Amino acid sequence: MTNLLSATTASAANAAAEAGEHAGGGNDAGAIMEHLIEHVYDHPVITIDWHPFGWEWLDLSITKLTLMIWIAAALIFLLFRALVSQQIKKGTRGRYLNFLEPFVLYVRNQMVYPIMGDKMGRKYLPLFLTQFFFILFCNLLGLVPFMATPTANVAVCATFAFTTLFTIIVMGMVEQGPFAYWKNLVPSGIPWPIIPILFPIEVIGIVIKCFALTIRLFANMTAGHIVILSFLGLIFIFHTYFVALPAIAFALCIYMLELFVAFLQAFIFTLLSIIFVNMAVHPEH
Repeated sequence: MTNLLSATTASAANAAAEAGEHAGGGNDAGAIMEHLIEHVYDHPVITIDWHPFGWEWLDLSITKLTLMIWIAAALIFLLFRALVSQQIKKGTRGRYLNFLEPFVLYVRNQMVYPIMGDKMGRKYLPLFLTQFFFILFCNLLGLVPFMATPTANVAVCATFAFTTLFTIIVMGMVEQGPFAYWKNLVPSGIPWPIIPILFPIEVIGIVIKCFALTIRLFANMTAGHIVILSFLGLIFIFHTYFVALPAIAFALCIYMLELFVAFLQAFIFTLLSIIFVNMAVHPEH
């Protein structure tokens, strides 16, 4: 995926450079376009030439998106640590709590508890709160200049979805029992000749649900960046105010929409994860 986007970047930058030369802009347009396009793909910033066990395919280099994930995790840790310290030491409602409390209460009271129930929801609430805020902060980082969006990388989205898949299978077996979980995938009362056909379909369905989580988050977080890039790219290709002013206006509108999408996709991913996990721990649902 990275190689494909890198090739696309080079092609687009070359095309922009050629257009810039014809328009009198030289190679500056190509350089600017390349910088803009690099926002949507990953590349190493600290190369580590060490391959454990001699596996050449295992690259441990620290990439741009790795740094973004670390920054998102650090921001969440520091923000909530400040919130807790404020509550313990001062016992007052300050600016941190005023900002974070609506999100925490919404995830708890409008998403987790209504779907899973108070007792079961309380057990899984830390997981879904962490999932919601981590995805949200990763989404928002891509809207900051000179930053990047970790969730615009399919590998990062797949890792988030894998946590849901792991929770579905493991906690399903823990709550129901290892044998009962796999047995309950097939509804009771099904004629036995159909069971060998239906059981693999149900197992594949679990994987497909998490695959859909991956593609939905990846596609939505990438699409907005590509659209903004397309509008801004027109400026450096045509070199005219008649294109630049509308392009900036449209790019700004898409940017505002991206801010809404950042919250929306964190909400959708978490909500679907809650539903899928609830189906695993409550087979009757």
